[in-house]
Amino acid sequence: MPHFRRPLALPVAALFTTQATAQDALSLIFPVDCMLGETCMLQQAMDRDPGEGAQDYRCGPQTYDGHQGTDIRLPDMAALDLDIRVLAAADGMVLGIRNGVPDTGQGGFPEGQDCGNGVVLDHGDGWQTQYCHLAQGSVTVAAGDRVTAGQPIGTIGFSGNTEFPHLHLSVRRDGAHIDPFDPSETHTCGQDAPSLWADGIDGMPPGGILSIGFADAVPGFDAIRAGTAGADTLPTDADALVLWGFVHGGRVVDRIEFHIAGPDGSEFHAAEAVLERTQAELFRASGRRLNGPVAPGTYHGTVTLIREDTPIDSAEIAVDLR
Repeated sequence: MPHFRRPLALPVAALFTTQATAQDALSLIFPVDCMLGETCMLQQAMDRDPGEGAQDYRCGPQTYDGHQGTDIRLPDMAALDLDIRVLAAADGMVLGIRNGVPDTGQGGFPEGQDCGNGVVLDHGDGWQTQYCHLAQGSVTVAAGDRVTAGQPIGTIGFSGNTEFPHLHLSVRRDGAHIDPFDPSETHTCGQDAPSLWADGIDGMPPGGILSIGFADAVPGFDAIRAGTAGADTLPTDADALVLWGFVHGGRVVDRIEFHIAGPDGSEFHAAEAVLERTQAELFRASGRRLNGPVAPGTYHGTVTLIREDTPIDSAEIAVDLR
């Protein structure tokens, strides 16, 4: 897949180098060695609605009914080849592991193994963390091992009950699930609460762009999820020049703007799509049909997710027409 660039990507592993203890709360480092917003994304938080509805800690829609953890995802299936490391979020002892579940997602795991390959750590004082959907054979620790915060324990995979490659992190105290973004039992929408995260993470992003790319036709969703939809080069006599964007956390009436600039920097195509419903992940595409060969050279594309006239995320990519 061709590389795309974001203006603001955070090198997460570099932000969390120490662990602090505040009173009796557990302090967590970010559990994935990745560039937050580029090679990994925060997609879903814990469900804080006690009923049949679903509501994240900000009283927003970035969760689903009964979700008991935090999902840190990869942009697509192709990103599994990067072997993104999962890190121990705090010092502790390994209580148990699973390492032999195939990386086949839903339908590829025995009953009762929804977590897929995983690790459970005990941090003392009733605190535990659990790491799910790791790659088969990637777990590097064993029951009884002592680990330190930031120590690699496996890599993100596609095992267990999952529809996309990600790490599902659960935090528990005395068996009760705790939201690391807001560990209080109750909270008020719009009111900030102390989190369990060490300095460097402000909260769950309100959605964003997973990947973007160029193609000569609107690609299929399966190809986008697989990471095979983008092209590095296209012929100047292609049927069309299409720019697509793969988005997570899209909300109703959000706008996705598409801009394509030609080799001379002039505007080649511009359009926008308005989302009609809230979705955990989606893609939109826009482009221009080519009535004959166009000028050869490098064409630049920009996709921007906009909410209430405020840009949420933006990404850029280029393609060579030859």
